[in-house]
Amino acid sequence: MKIILTIALLIGLVTSAQAQEVKAPANASKKGIASYYHPKFEGRRTATGEVFKNEKFTAASNKLRLNTYVKVTNPSNGHVVYVKINDRMAASNKRMLDLTQAAADQLGYRKAGTAKVTMEVVSDEEGQHGILAQREIINTSRNNTL
Repeated sequence: MKIILTIALLIGLVTSAQAQEVKAPANASKKGIASYYHPKFEGRRTATGEVFKNEKFTAASNKLRLNTYVKVTNPSNGHVVYVKINDRMAASNKRMLDLTQAAADQLGYRKAGTAKVTMEVVSDEEGQHGILAQREIINTSRNNTL
C-alpha cells in the first residue's frame, strides 16, 4: 500500500511541476501586465538559488520554465528589455511577469508600477547576448556621466 501511495504522490508532483513550468514555443508572443520587485526582496534567494539583485535583468513568472530567456516590449513606448526567468511569483499573482527595477526602468514604467507588455520567449543565445548588450549600454552611459 505504501508503494502505491508513493507512486501516486510522485506522479502528482511531476504532473504539477510540468503544469506550472510550461515553456512557450520560441517566437510566441503573449500580452499581459508586468510589475516589478519591491526592494525588500534584495539579497533573498530566488527559485533558482541565485541571490536577487534589482540591478540585474531577471524576472519572475508562474507560467514559464525557470532559466527561460524572454524579450519584453513596452508597446506604449517601443522600449525592449531581455530578461532571464529565475524566480516564481506568489501563486495568487495574476500578472504575467515581475521584473527587476533595472528592467522596469529600461521599459520606462517604474514610476507607474505596472505596464501592459508583450513577452516573447527567445533562444538562450539571443537572451544572453541581449542582456550583455543592455549591461554594456548602461555601463557606457554611467561612464559618460562621470
